[in-house]
Amino acid sequence: MQSQILKIDATDWSQVHGCDEWTAAVEAGKVLYFPQLRFALSDQEKTLLRPDVRDPKTRNISLNVNGSIKGVAGDAATQAAVAAMVARFREQATALIAGLFPEYMPVVRMAPTSYRPSQVETRAQSWRADDKRMHVDAFPSRPNYGERILRVFTNVNPDGQPRVWRVGEPFEDVARKFLPRAKPYSAWQAKALELLHVTKSYRSEYDHLMLQLHDGMKGDLDYQKNAPQETVPFAAGSTWVCFSDQAVHAVMSGQYMLEQTLFLPPGSEYDPAASPLSILTRMKGRPLVDVAQR
Repeated sequence: MQSQILKIDATDWSQVHGCDEWTAAVEAGKVLYFPQLRFALSDQEKTLLRPDVRDPKTRNISLNVNGSIKGVAGDAATQAAVAAMVARFREQATALIAGLFPEYMPVVRMAPTSYRPSQVETRAQSWRADDKRMHVDAFPSRPNYGERILRVFTNVNPDGQPRVWRVGEPFEDVARKFLPRAKPYSAWQAKALELLHVTKSYRSEYDHLMLQLHDGMKGDLDYQKNAPQETVPFAAGSTWVCFSDQAVHAVMSGQYMLEQTLFLPPGSEYDPAASPLSILTRMKGRPLVDVAQR
């Protein structure tokens, strides 16, 4: 399998300027890896690199778009310090995306920014939620109608430990394997899920198929073991960018990471034909999203 990792030399978050090769790579589901792009922490911020800064009732610390912070354990000063650190990362991550993909910026929708101080290996989860199994991101309760999930990650581990991923084969190869196994889409079931508030809105056929791929991959242990894949240790002090709804990935180990998500409207890519929505639409031979239901 051709590597799905494209390494890029850069050291300044605001001075990275994109090119056609990088854009085509990320829109084909590859991961842009910046081994030397470090998120530099102040001495005060380094004191926040401890697992007990996270409220044990929450999975991650999250800075909302409005600037409010949740998931932090500790007093007001600790919460303010964590919020300031995560907000600073948000600014740098946004500057990176603006430099890489300037045409995205007028239309992207900012999502909360997360700080993940917990160790991946010790996390106990159900098989569907287990991110140590290769998958593409899909939301069970939040249909997105083809909206893209663009993510910026940076490893701030103070002990030099990498964040280790497994990165799998191209999205279209996955779809060819798992689409024939997908349960048929049912419009009335989608409506029932909406009425029962299981989903926040009507689940499109696209969202149904993405969940089928997500669950099909995670539930197939032979695929997890034997599918084309590469193990990638993202070094401490490095940053990486991908569309997580398209890049097949699993998070195997690591601790202390910051992450920014930006949502890109469908069709706003440089090459919309390379998107999961377009790929699945071609494979099914019919529209998978009713524009009136977006």
